[in-house]
Amino acid sequence: MNIWTLAEQHEGKLKTVSFELLSWGRNLADKRGGGKLTSILIGSGVKEETLKELIHRGADEVITVQDETLRYFCCKTYSGILEALIYSYEPAIILAAATSTGRTLMPYTAVKVHAGLTADCTGLEIEDGTGNLLQTRPAIGGNIMATIKTPDHRPQMATVRPRSSRPLKEDHKREGAIIRFTLKDKFPDGTGFPSQKKDRTIVRGYRREETGFANLEEAEVIISGGRGLKKGENFGIIQEIAKSLGGEVGASRDAVDRGWISYPHQVGLSGKTVSPRLYMGVGISGAIQHLAGIKTSETIVSINNDPEASLHKIADLAIVGDAFEVLGELRKRLKQTGA
Repeated sequence: MNIWTLAEQHEGKLKTVSFELLSWGRNLADKRGGGKLTSILIGSGVKEETLKELIHRGADEVITVQDETLRYFCCKTYSGILEALIYSYEPAIILAAATSTGRTLMPYTAVKVHAGLTADCTGLEIEDGTGNLLQTRPAIGGNIMATIKTPDHRPQMATVRPRSSRPLKEDHKREGAIIRFTLKDKFPDGTGFPSQKKDRTIVRGYRREETGFANLEEAEVIISGGRGLKKGENFGIIQEIAKSLGGEVGASRDAVDRGWISYPHQVGLSGKTVSPRLYMGVGISGAIQHLAGIKTSETIVSINNDPEASLHKIADLAIVGDAFEVLGELRKRLKQTGA
C-alpha cells in the first residue's frame, strides 16, 4: 500500500507543511508494516539538497516534476500532472495540506480520477484488516468529530490541517530514491504527461495581501483572547503584548462571533490549527474545538479567573486570576526588560 504526500514549494523553497504531511504518512506506513512513502513535488528550481530533505524527514522516495512553466501553482496544469502520475503509479492514499493549494488541487483531481476526498482532516488512521484510511474531521460547525472512509475507490484522498502534526526530525542517514521527470518524459509503463496546451489561465505572479493578515499557522508565539476580555477594545492589550514578544494575535470563536476581532485571527477547528512554541490563552474557557486546534503547541499558558476552565486542564502553566491584572503585570515586566 503506497502512500503519497504532496510537497509544496514557493520560489524553490519547501513549505513546512510538506514535512508535516510526511509525519502523517510515515506514521500510517509504519502502522501498516510496509508500503512505500513517496513525496510528490511539482514546481521549478528546487535544488538537490532540498529534495534530499524530504528523504531525511521520512520519505522513502521523491518523485519530482519540474519545469519553468510550473513555477507558479495553476490548478488545471498541476492536476493534469498529478492525474498522470496516479494512473501510472496507482497509489493507495494521497495526502495534501489543507492550504489554498491543497484545497484547490485535491477536489479537482479527485473528480478526474473518480476518487473520494475528505477535507480538513485532523486525524488519520488505518482500519485493521481493510487498509481503509480512517479520516477524522470536524463536522456540524465543529460540534462533532466525524470519521469518514472511502472503501470502494482508490486512491483515498485527504487534505490535512496545517500544524496538526509536528515534522519528524531530520535523519541524515536515511536514504531514498529521487525520481526526476520533465514534462516530455515517459513513465516506465510507456505513458506520459498530457500535452501542455495553452491554458485559459495565466499566472503572472503572487502578491501578499497585508490588510488584516494574521499568519497564525507560522507564528512562534500566539497570544489569544476570549470572552473574558469583556469587549473588543481590550484586544489592544493583547496586541501590545504579542508585538512585544514578536508574536501574533489569536482569538476564540466566541470573541470573533461577537465582532471583537476578525475571522483570520480565530484559533480552533473552525478557525486555524496552530502549533507555536508559546500559546497563551487569555479569558478563554476552552471549548473542545479550541483545544483541538492548539494541542500540538510546545508550551500552553492559560489565564482565567475560573479554576475549572477546560484550558487550565491542558495548560503547562495555569494562572487563576483576573486577566487584566495578570496582563497588566506582564506588560510592566516586558517594558522593564525592554521588550
